[in-house]
Amino acid sequence: MSHAKRADLYLVEHGFYESRARAQAAIAAGLVRVNGETLTKASRMIEASSTIEAEEEHPYVSRGGVKLAAALDHFQIDPNNRICLDIGSSTGGFTDCLLKRGARFIYAVDVGHDQFHASLRNNARVNLREGCDARNLTRDDFDDAPSLIVVDVSFISLTLILSKILPFVAPDAFLIALIKPQFEGSRAALKKGLVREDADRQAAIDRVTKAIIEEGWSINGVIPSPIAGGDGNIEYLIAAEHHS
Repeated sequence: MSHAKRADLYLVEHGFYESRARAQAAIAAGLVRVNGETLTKASRMIEASSTIEAEEEHPYVSRGGVKLAAALDHFQIDPNNRICLDIGSSTGGFTDCLLKRGARFIYAVDVGHDQFHASLRNNARVNLREGCDARNLTRDDFDDAPSLIVVDVSFISLTLILSKILPFVAPDAFLIALIKPQFEGSRAALKKGLVREDADRQAAIDRVTKAIIEEGWSINGVIPSPIAGGDGNIEYLIAAEHHS
């Protein structure tokens, strides 16, 4: 009787990765080998007798940390000793990246509940605000004004978030936001949940860029995310700065 299992399930059950999502990401990145051969499909069936070699996908609690790290490096933004605001904190990938890079304190805000990784919940440098709509935040919600804002939200346009947040940050603040074209454009641009046309993706970037400039910020640039979204959509990271 065969005891073969799907590769992503096998990797989780045998302790290589803590979730199927991380196992799938590692497979997509070419970090898993079965009997010496690079594994390319999470659906491949793996026998119990197989020899598995699996590299660590990344050092963060979620793939979000990889995305933010790429932007911090590219735009040469240093979180060290900064008060940070993480909008759409979810599992905590952005927060984890900021902590590892020396952020003094992080306000982690998410409209959802029970997503934040257990390893971050009791960190003295993190103030977690679950069930909080970022659009309702005011300057009074912070002991010190944030000087680095990072944003990763879904099912809502960034423009609706940024117009509420950017006015009350510290002077000389920086912004890094993840642009998800599927939430920035018209539904007509979506084909089975994906934005496939370059023109539609550029329109989403232009819309977010315009909203940031209208708040008095300068755009530092836009780069593609090093990894696609979980649904396969191409994403982008935009950086900006504000001078009082």
